[in-house]
Amino acid sequence: MTGAWNLTPLLDRLGAVRGHPDELEALWASPTARLLVVDERGAVSGDPLGEPVGELGQAYDPVRDVLLGRVGDAQEAVIWFARRGSVDGGRTLRESAFDGADLEVVTAATAVLAWHDAARHCERCGAPSVMAHGGFQRHCTGCDREIFPRTDPAMIVAVLDEQDRLLLAHQASWPEGRVSILAGFLEAGESGEHAVVREVAEESGLQVTEARFLSSQPWPYPRSLMLGFVARAGGRVQVDGAEIAWATWYTRDELSKAIPDGLTLPGQGSIAGRIIRAWREGWLPAPEDALRI
Repeated sequence: MTGAWNLTPLLDRLGAVRGHPDELEALWASPTARLLVVDERGAVSGDPLGEPVGELGQAYDPVRDVLLGRVGDAQEAVIWFARRGSVDGGRTLRESAFDGADLEVVTAATAVLAWHDAARHCERCGAPSVMAHGGFQRHCTGCDREIFPRTDPAMIVAVLDEQDRLLLAHQASWPEGRVSILAGFLEAGESGEHAVVREVAEESGLQVTEARFLSSQPWPYPRSLMLGFVARAGGRVQVDGAEIAWATWYTRDELSKAIPDGLTLPGQGSIAGRIIRAWREGWLPAPEDALRI
């Protein structure tokens, strides 16, 4: 999707130094080091983001502080750490339009800390586990197993009909007027493409005839990886009335007219918002252009 995603990450995750305690402490002592505190809601501290580590007067804690990585070049680079804690007010990814490096930093912090909350015990032997390797591993105190962060894949798809109309749906739990494209988690042993076919059928009653992968975005609620697709589908829209309250086809003109009347789209910080924008502006790839392998 040309123009929507930058393939060059702004956050250098510094994976090579995670296993070296002396280097981690040296990064913590850097004059440009900043700490991002994240609470259990995903709200983050600071505006601008984070707090200077040097003003905290605290030592690096290898079982509390996570090294997220480095943003910028040479001496001006900012070293980012994160920890779980209380935040007064704060902003979340759901509520604020983070972009650029801030988006990568907040996403990484929110995701890895949510994983630590859920992985306090080894899933193999049940013994307690402790943070290790700069915060991107846990070590089992019972069977010595190394445990790594888990990501839950989910597909999100722009469903188009033969007239190039876009299907937008309203979940029953959402505020009135809020809509988005269809999404759902992959099941065990299921490909992203097969999840598109299954979820579209389950949520809208439509049958997918073509599907194409677009791009991906981490979405740390709690640790999802959204796999973006565009698909062509036909049939009669028939929602379940439980999870999906209603779903409707929109032309570009119809959608533009519905927004002033109260229809709310996903924010541009989300992959859903960017896929919808690509369709509205006419540069969303066609499902039929999928690479055959």
